[in-house]
Amino acid sequence: MRRFFEILFTPAVRAAQSRLGSPFAGHEISGPALDAHLGPNEAEFLAARDSFFLSSVSSDGWPYIQHRGGPAGFIRVLDADTIAWAEFSGNRQYLTLGNVAGDDRVALFVLDHAARRRLKLVGHLAFHEARERPDLVEAVSVAPYRARIERVAVLRVAGFDWNCPQHITPRFTAAEIAAAMRESQA
Repeated sequence: MRRFFEILFTPAVRAAQSRLGSPFAGHEISGPALDAHLGPNEAEFLAARDSFFLSSVSSDGWPYIQHRGGPAGFIRVLDADTIAWAEFSGNRQYLTLGNVAGDDRVALFVLDHAARRRLKLVGHLAFHEARERPDLVEAVSVAPYRARIERVAVLRVAGFDWNCPQHITPRFTAAEIAAAMRESQA
């Protein structure tokens, strides 16, 4: 979390925390930067997700948020500092692709509604065309999902934070409901 806070607790954020009596006000986060290594908890959480939200900023400074989805397991942890996912064919607006060409800093918001857990990640995003990186396509492919992979997104994680479950409304996927029904009928 410390690296996440170092990145996002700007002087303006620190002033708001102080003015409003945040428990984070006055917390010392300086010193040697800690690497944002993803551990087994983060890897397991990400591997179980079937969607997340991705934010970027346009060259005009406008924020943009986009949904990314696929089968559970489409988010892959490549190493302790890197995650990747398949960019499937979509609406062909290419907003995030264009935004990242100008500023590669992004944020991901990953939710598990059923368990009321969320993980926030920030990092540097690069896109690789599928035809140029078959090795990455193989790394992020999820059989038997047959959507066409246009490119692979690779995020070098700069920081992450687990957030509190307060105000997350529990929601369940059709598969989770079906499993619960089978269990209750057994």
